[in-house]
Amino acid sequence: MLPGRGPDGRAAAARLSRLLGTRTTWTPVGDGEFFCPGCGGDRNYQRLTGQRRFVLLGVPVLPRGATGPVVECAACRHQFGTDVLDHPTTTRFSAMLRDAVHTVALAVLAAGGTCSRASLETAVAAVRAAGFDDCTEEQLAALVEALEADTGRFTGGPCAAGLAIELHEALDPLAPHLAAPGRESILLQGARIALADGPYTPAERDALATVGAALTICSQDVTRLLAAARTPS
Repeated sequence: MLPGRGPDGRAAAARLSRLLGTRTTWTPVGDGEFFCPGCGGDRNYQRLTGQRRFVLLGVPVLPRGATGPVVECAACRHQFGTDVLDHPTTTRFSAMLRDAVHTVALAVLAAGGTCSRASLETAVAAVRAAGFDDCTEEQLAALVEALEADTGRFTGGPCAAGLAIELHEALDPLAPHLAAPGRESILLQGARIALADGPYTPAERDALATVGAALTICSQDVTRLLAAARTPS
């Protein structure tokens, strides 16, 4: 007979839960660093698998099957599903963003073909703001020259296959972790680099369209943003 409701029933249920129940024994199977949703920052974690057992009088007596795996934060001890590891740490996210801005700047400069002083100045400002504090115009110009000399990367059309691959490798992993304003900001930075020395060239437009596609921005929004970048603020 199950305990009834009310104070007596709850007390009886509590006594029963102490006599009968299930217990999970956790076994560590890995560790690392992750972004903890509970703490809101980078923390160490343990990856755990569990074995559930039926407990009688506090003694595990019958296996009830496996559970997990789960990820347990070393700081707050909260447990999460393993999909939490898909979110980059703050450190990793910053590096991804920095590399993305750098790649977009190089791609737009290479598409422009001239590396004018105005374009280089705009590109350096964007790259430094993203985290490459020691970036210089000379460094970017040398990188663009080296990329253009690398057979197959920036030849064969307005946006050659090598350029598209470079952009997708840098932007595809980042896009799912950026809100729409963040993705649009990267595209606009590239647009301002292209516009620094005059109107868009066909090659620059094509490169920026590739940037938008890699950032999962629809073509209509890419067109809108490229037009907005031409409007003085």
